[in-house]
Amino acid sequence: MKFISFAFLAAVAAMISFGMDVPRPAPPLVVKTPVGGTIDLASYKGKVVALEFLITTCPHCQNCSRILQKMQVEYGPKGFQALGVATNDMANMLVPDYVRSLGLSFPVGFAGREVAHEFLQHPMMLIMYMPQLVFIDRAGVIRAHYPGGDKFFQDEEKNVRAQIESLLKEPARRAPAGKAPASKAPATKKAAAKQG
Repeated sequence: MKFISFAFLAAVAAMISFGMDVPRPAPPLVVKTPVGGTIDLASYKGKVVALEFLITTCPHCQNCSRILQKMQVEYGPKGFQALGVATNDMANMLVPDYVRSLGLSFPVGFAGREVAHEFLQHPMMLIMYMPQLVFIDRAGVIRAHYPGGDKFFQDEEKNVRAQIESLLKEPARRAPAGKAPASKAPATKKAAAKQG
C-alpha cells in the first residue's frame, strides 16, 4: 500500500513539474478563423511573434489581448506580430465579438484545447491556466512561455514590452532544424494561481 501511494505521488509530482522546453523551434500551428480562413504560424517567420492562447470569456485573457493590440500598433511596423488562438467551447462563434469588443486588429483564430496542449507541451490531465503567452523570435524559435498566474502578468504591459523589444533588437538568424540557438531567454514559467 505504501508503495502504491509513493508511486502515485511521484507521478503527480512529475506532472506538476512539466514545462515547455524553452528555447525550442516552434512546432507547426495552423488554426481556423471565423470567416473560413486560416492562420498559419509559419507565415510569420521573420517577425517577432507574441502568441496568446486564450478563452474569450476570461478577463485576464481580455486584458492580455488589449495589451497585445497596443503593442501591435506600436511595434508592428518594426517587425512584431501579435496572434490569438481561442480554445473555449464555441470559440468559432465567440471570436468575432471578442475581436470587435476589444478593437483588435491582429489575427485571432480558434482551435480545440488539444491543439493548445500539444503546442504548449501541457499534459491533458492538468488544468491549463489562461492566458498562455508565448514569444517566438524571428527565426521561429520559442524563446519564452508564460502561463496564466505567472508573476509576469503582475506588471504585464511593462513585461510584454520588454520581451518584444529584446527580441526585436536581435538580428534575424536561421534556426538549425530541430535545434534552438543558445539563449539567455527565461526558463519556462509555471503558474501558481489560476487565472481565467
